[in-house]
Amino acid sequence: MNYFLSAIERTLLTVISAALISIPALAGEYNGPNLSGQTVSIAGPWLTADEDSFEAVIAYFEKSTGAKVDYAGSDSFEQQIVIDIKAGSPPNLAAFPQPGLAANMAAIGGLVPLGSKSANWVKKNYAAGQSWVDLGTYKNKNGKKEFYGFFYNVNVKSLVWYSPENFADSGYSVPNTMEELVVLSDKIVKDGGTPWCIGLGSGDATGWPATDWVEDLMLRTHPPAVYDGWVSNDIKFNDPRIVSAIETFGKFAKNSDYVDGGMAAVGSTDFRDSPKGLFTVPPRCYMHRQASFIPAFFPKSVKVGSDADFFYFPSYSTKNLGNPVLGGGTLIAMTKDSGATRAFMEYLQHPKAHEIWMARAGFLTPHKGVDLNQYSSGTLRKQGEILQNATTFRFDGSDLMPGSIGAGSFWSQMVYFVSGASAKKVADNVQASWDSIK
Repeated sequence: MNYFLSAIERTLLTVISAALISIPALAGEYNGPNLSGQTVSIAGPWLTADEDSFEAVIAYFEKSTGAKVDYAGSDSFEQQIVIDIKAGSPPNLAAFPQPGLAANMAAIGGLVPLGSKSANWVKKNYAAGQSWVDLGTYKNKNGKKEFYGFFYNVNVKSLVWYSPENFADSGYSVPNTMEELVVLSDKIVKDGGTPWCIGLGSGDATGWPATDWVEDLMLRTHPPAVYDGWVSNDIKFNDPRIVSAIETFGKFAKNSDYVDGGMAAVGSTDFRDSPKGLFTVPPRCYMHRQASFIPAFFPKSVKVGSDADFFYFPSYSTKNLGNPVLGGGTLIAMTKDSGATRAFMEYLQHPKAHEIWMARAGFLTPHKGVDLNQYSSGTLRKQGEILQNATTFRFDGSDLMPGSIGAGSFWSQMVYFVSGASAKKVADNVQASWDSIK
């Protein structure tokens, strides 16, 4: 449920990273063409601190090329860009928070292909490059697949948060594989503790944290092609492979020895309150799987990097599926072509266009050419390293499904699952909702 998370992240960034526009003196200068007198217009969802950071990226391009770049941020971007494209008056570039909307615009002829040269660049220069090419490739109005979306600024969800002090006091080590994670969970139970805090509550959006668990487990138990087929429903939701992934989530969430408050608390505990059990004395839990935004809901006294830290939600050593990463991100697509517009897209391939925002806050990139030391904090650098080590990256699956599924039956049925329903039953119910819209 990436849109919901990105809204939280934007609010958090407003508080922690508002700053004046500046251009850090970083290595590897960008030397652009002379574009004096030319203008590039960009529309997107970035506001407040995000907008300031993107304006810093823009300012460097303007200084190097002489071009003028007009960025317009809006919290109603997703509605407005559809209106502008259909009216024939789009900006040159649009920053889409989700690939689904970009794919819809490509299907009506609203996007300009970036071409195979750009696709090959991404494949070569982004970690798990083929994943990013796949995520930015959509069918045009004639049904032909072309590369449209260049991902710029992403986030990571495959994280497990913990208290280093609690681990040290108990003699626990960070697990490197899913098998080790299960062994650690069992040891914590044997020692009289509770390994996990899990909460699915989120008002009208209750259930979405469970979908993230299932998506992460899908990537760790089956090849990426199975994940893609599941998201598109080319593989039915009640296929045994999907049922198995839901059951694997149940081994954590429906095991009362594993979860703070027992299984009965999972569906009713608000996701914002759930991680607080990491910091009680004694701890009510030792681990919490959640995306990079969750420190916004830690107690105010908790400092990330010392009182709280995270590790990669590990993959199975026995399944040979590499290091998949689940996340989200923003992609930039061309909605009106021009020479200066293509020059700006080429600028986004340069490490400088990433390092400027990296040196501020709220930015992660899979670009293999950047200097990881430019991240503004150790926390962001560690998340950047997780991206760099990814062998597969996939977007939040529920975001890519139709709204009535991804933000509807999938959420609600996961609450039904933790209340006692079988994985097969809830998978059948979600598939029935898919069938009803076909």
